[in-house]
Amino acid sequence: MSPGKINHLVLLTPPGRSALATLCVEGPQAVALVGQFFLPVGGKPLSDREIGSICFGHWSRIGGEEVVLSQHRQDQVEIHCHGGTISVNLLRQSLLDAGCEEIAWQQWIINQQPDPIVSDALIALAEAKSQRTALLLLAQAEGALRDAIENITLLLRQRDLPAACDALDALLIHAPLGQHLVCGWQIVLAGRANVGKSSLINALVGYQRAIVYDEPGTTRDVLIAKTALEGWPITLTDTAGLQPSRDPLELAGMRAAEASLEAADLAILVFDASLPWSTEDDALVERWPAALIVHNKCDLQGAAGFRPEGVQSSAQLAGGVTELCEQIIARLIDRVPDDDAALPFTDEQVRAASAARRALARSDVSLALDRLSGPPFLIGPAQQDR
Repeated sequence: MSPGKINHLVLLTPPGRSALATLCVEGPQAVALVGQFFLPVGGKPLSDREIGSICFGHWSRIGGEEVVLSQHRQDQVEIHCHGGTISVNLLRQSLLDAGCEEIAWQQWIINQQPDPIVSDALIALAEAKSQRTALLLLAQAEGALRDAIENITLLLRQRDLPAACDALDALLIHAPLGQHLVCGWQIVLAGRANVGKSSLINALVGYQRAIVYDEPGTTRDVLIAKTALEGWPITLTDTAGLQPSRDPLELAGMRAAEASLEAADLAILVFDASLPWSTEDDALVERWPAALIVHNKCDLQGAAGFRPEGVQSSAQLAGGVTELCEQIIARLIDRVPDDDAALPFTDEQVRAASAARRALARSDVSLALDRLSGPPFLIGPAQQDR
């Protein structure tokens, strides 16, 4: 229930045009606030209806806008209406004028859920980009991470430090993956001009995201494309060619490319397999030694000579794309967890669990318990006694 006499209004569906929209009014006067605008078909007012009932009628301030109301609790009413922006805004404004205080849906979830792990998981779940990441976040919302934290806490109270360390290590091994469940992984393709970076991105996403032209230097801005590989969300970034130049526009593009490479979860260096290996190519490999190397245009007549190990591809013929996808996933994800595995998925959770593990390395059980029982886990006394 909303604290005090505050009546909250929250938009539960995404903003923008849609077929339907849902708003929720919650607070001690929720029924009265909604009832003053609701004209029910059949005449029975909202205040006389049973909790759990669904009723159809019109919203008096929007010229008879059709709405469906559902009351789940004495202090909560959901309003389902047409999803047009104007209709939703007019309905919202009438409730705000009547004294409602609007809050974001994220805050509404936090108010509903006393367990911060559950609220964080539900908020993250709404942003999940693929079924695979949604299943992992759903497992956390259903208690996987809570159970793991409580188990570690119990081991610490029992002074079983080796088992607690093992359990924390098992949790933290999936931390890098957990932190990417919502935002996905950033992958940057770089290389000299006209090596086929744009064509390779088109082949990976399955449509023409980037315009391809044979003249060198045509890509000068950073272009992105979002997709999923094996169910893992990724963002592919196509950058300007890295090559000697005095052109201010090309130099600006290369600076943007280098900044993207610095921030990337994975850099892919693309080289033209039809051209001889050069000192410029050597310089790129030396500067980005952790990059995944791709030799593109392998369908053309190749040049003899040394070439470092890498994926052989033909973006035009889609050759080598499957192997490239496999190599990308292998670089990004060391261990694939089960769908019901426990894993930390926010930066705050990872920091707290990591701090607890460092405390255990010093045999400081009290500090480890403090890190696992405070934010963002907040294990209260009632939970600790379970």
